Amino acid sequence: MKTLALLICASLQIASCSSSQNKNKTEKETTPETYANTITASELKTMLYTYASDDFEGRKTGEPGQKKAIEFIKSNYQSNNILSPIAEDDYFQEIPGSYFGNNVKDSENVIAYIKGSEKPDEVIIISAHLDHIGISGNGDINNGADDDGSGTVAILEIAEAFKAAEKEGNGPKRTVVFLHVTGEEIGLYGSRYYSDEDPIFPLKNTVANLNIDMIGRVDPKHEARGENYLYLIGADKLSKELHTISEDVNKKYFNLEFDYTYNDDNDPNRFYYRSDHYNFAKNNIPVIFYFNGTHADYHKPSDTPDKINYEFLETRAKLIFHTAWELANREERIKLD
Repeated sequence: MKTLALLICASLQIASCSSSQNKNKTEKETTPETYANTITASELKTMLYTYASDDFEGRKTGEPGQKKAIEFIKSNYQSNNILSPIAEDDYFQEIPGSYFGNNVKDSENVIAYIKGSEKPDEVIIISAHLDHIGISGNGDINNGADDDGSGTVAILEIAEAFKAAEKEGNGPKRTVVFLHVTGEEIGLYGSRYYSDEDPIFPLKNTVANLNIDMIGRVDPKHEARGENYLYLIGADKLSKELHTISEDVNKKYFNLEFDYTYNDDNDPNRFYYRSDHYNFAKNNIPVIFYFNGTHADYHKPSDTPDKINYEFLETRAKLIFHTAWELANREERIKLD
């Protein structure tokens, strides 16, 4: 009897230990930091040195370099088995040249997504523009490493992080869409085409847009401080709740300086109206525009990948991932004021 009792006790201990290990494993898998840590400076750097290379000829809308850019983005999604919402292996939302005018050739937005596990009809859109200003009259190539190569590769890494979560059974509750828009530099055309002409996902189901346009550099105002920061624009204009969530996520994980200088309604730069988030905001979709400010290399051939602060870029991309994670997984959809 004593031996039997000992065996039963040992069995219970093993079962208890196994249960505890499984519980710990599950808790680890559901922690967003696990997936955020797949976003690395080294991977961002490798991608950006390709995306902002001379081979892409400044990615001018409709030109051969821009076609190389969309193929690069598509191949990244395919290699990570992140699907397109348009059709199998068709990641391009085609925009006719007539939509742009001024002899601009046909161009494309690139779209991929991860379907929500519980609320698939509700959508979070993470956006960045894939184009730049091309080749200068003297033959110099404007590589656009910061503008907006930094935003483009950040989205690719964020998408990989969400995919890693999905593979482990922890995919987002809401659908997360990765939208790379064309024609931003010539007038926000790609995002306007998506919002006004052909929203792949109904705008009424779009919970929020997180737009990334230049997050790889440090502007003169913050250079002397040596600390990571971001300008945030628009977070409180349509949803105070979005602003609160953004602040809480930052305080929990990073404590970056959030600079709201350009969020002022009287900001003479009018940045709120000058990037792709605006085409969502005008449709009453809450937005956040992430921005590092302008610098001496803005819209010049000297905006090259060797000048990117990759450690800052990594942290900023992780911040945006965590914000998207919170928006995608919280119980209630954020409220529109």
